Amino acid sequence: MAKIITIAHQKGGVGKSTLALNLALCFQDQLSVPLVDTDLQGSLYHIRADFPDLAVIGIDKLSDMGQLAYDLIIVDTPPYLSHKLPELFAQSDFILVPTKAGFFDVMAIRSTIALINEAGSKAGIVLNMVKPRSGITQEVAELLQMLEAPLFNSRIHDRVSIARSSMTSGILKSGDAKAKAEFMALAEELVDQIA
Repeated sequence: MAKIITIAHQKGGVGKSTLALNLALCFQDQLSVPLVDTDLQGSLYHIRADFPDLAVIGIDKLSDMGQLAYDLIIVDTPPYLSHKLPELFAQSDFILVPTKAGFFDVMAIRSTIALINEAGSKAGIVLNMVKPRSGITQEVAELLQMLEAPLFNSRIHDRVSIARSSMTSGILKSGDAKAKAEFMALAEELVDQIA
């Protein structure tokens, strides 16, 4: 039975799709991993030809996701709270909630955490698109630690290599050693959560 990790946040623009893509690529060397794109825009589904070694599945497979013959399934969700999220959360072994280090991003995360708690799912928060030397990051981290989902130690910084990774075969094939290390650290933390 496949483990399912869902990437979700009510707010758009927090980097869910980029995280989902690069995490799937991180796990791909050791596990059979598809990426499920549940966003009606189908951003990841439309670039699947650029990643021939990664199975990218559309929203039509959502209902039978638990029956898919893979080791791990990474699910990208739309930038709004759709009616499908509670069902998706209930199927998931872990929900990763990415957020920027901004006050409004933290405020928006509360409704996502509430939905996750209603589903009884396990979740964690990761700071994503972190600006270098931003003083606000520590303040935001302290606010996030008061929520009902743990804050991961890993942080993904705001890097051009990460922003461009969907056009350049993923972060693991880039020359950015720091970005690779950040994603590998996040992948390791996720493994600890679902093991």
